[in-house]
Amino acid sequence: MATSFKDIDLTKDIISTKTLLHESIPITGAIVSGTYGERNIKNFSHGMFQSVYDYPYLSSSANHIFDVTMGFSANSAMSASANAQNGKKINIYNQMAQVLVGHDHTGSIREFDKDGDLTGGTKIREAYFVSFSRLLIKDEIKKGSFILELGLNADAAAPMTKRAKIRDKDGSTSFKVNSPAGEYGILYITTSVGHPLDERGGTNLHDDNVPVGLLYYQAGVAVLTASIFMKGALNTDDGGILSGTCDMDRSTALTQGATGSFKTVHISGNALHFRNRIYNAQFNNTTELNSTIHYVRVNHNEFNYSANPTYVTQSKMRVKNVAADLPATYITTIGLYSEQSELLAVAKLSEPIKKTPNTEATFRVRLDY
Repeated sequence: MATSFKDIDLTKDIISTKTLLHESIPITGAIVSGTYGERNIKNFSHGMFQSVYDYPYLSSSANHIFDVTMGFSANSAMSASANAQNGKKINIYNQMAQVLVGHDHTGSIREFDKDGDLTGGTKIREAYFVSFSRLLIKDEIKKGSFILELGLNADAAAPMTKRAKIRDKDGSTSFKVNSPAGEYGILYITTSVGHPLDERGGTNLHDDNVPVGLLYYQAGVAVLTASIFMKGALNTDDGGILSGTCDMDRSTALTQGATGSFKTVHISGNALHFRNRIYNAQFNNTTELNSTIHYVRVNHNEFNYSANPTYVTQSKMRVKNVAADLPATYITTIGLYSEQSELLAVAKLSEPIKKTPNTEATFRVRLDY
């Protein structure tokens, strides 16, 4: 228990800092679907989403990676009472939109907007939702680091031979802040391998100028329009972006995301088909480390004597060989106390620091939280 104290000036001796730590997170398609078959995929009785793990989910060493689901707006042309799980698909869309987009002035849930302009523009009314686990994203996804590569070949036997890359290319500088869930960026698509995208003037699209979704950084949710799996003219409200050679067969469930499967296949089936076309994904997560730094200043005439009973033997200081020598101490620990002399934190030095009346010292004590 300390017997002598020194006050810290709250205005001069304490500062607060923030440090952002980043970690690279790679997710390969082999983990998402392939290495463990379906043993690392957990389906639920409600059938509203799938959970993906990095190992068979019944194992104690399995880690949750992300959830995947899909849905559409009640205003979508795909919405019809005869469709499979029509009500649940609308509920999922509304739930995600309520959390990520919020309500308008009438109290109605807003629809996802391709360009982030909530006052108008093209809406995303049919979407896939990929919600990454907090274990991976930590405090948020680092802006400008997200990449998702999808196989878009119409041949279900070789879907990866034609691929497109989706990324938040302007995320670090042009992110939006008009979401109740925090900051988000626009996802753009470009050809990666082959020629899966629609042609413009005889050349394939490589300029990243077509928005296909939104990425919510703090929430860790990617919203992707279903048109990434459909053929159609570029920048249209209801068409897709694929070229004729990659047009999905709208009559079968094997080519997920096309109008037929999106309407007639259950959510778990659409999630399965989406997962099977993930070639890889990667991003950097962010851990926000807040610190309070205390500068503990020891003047020449302070703390030159120890309160430790073993410091003195037979009325003599153990650290003095000659009576005329200056007193000395070795500082090993710094305690931070409240105004009521209650010990709040303890800092340990890496090695003892000698202190005499001829020396002064300033110690930098950092509290992280």
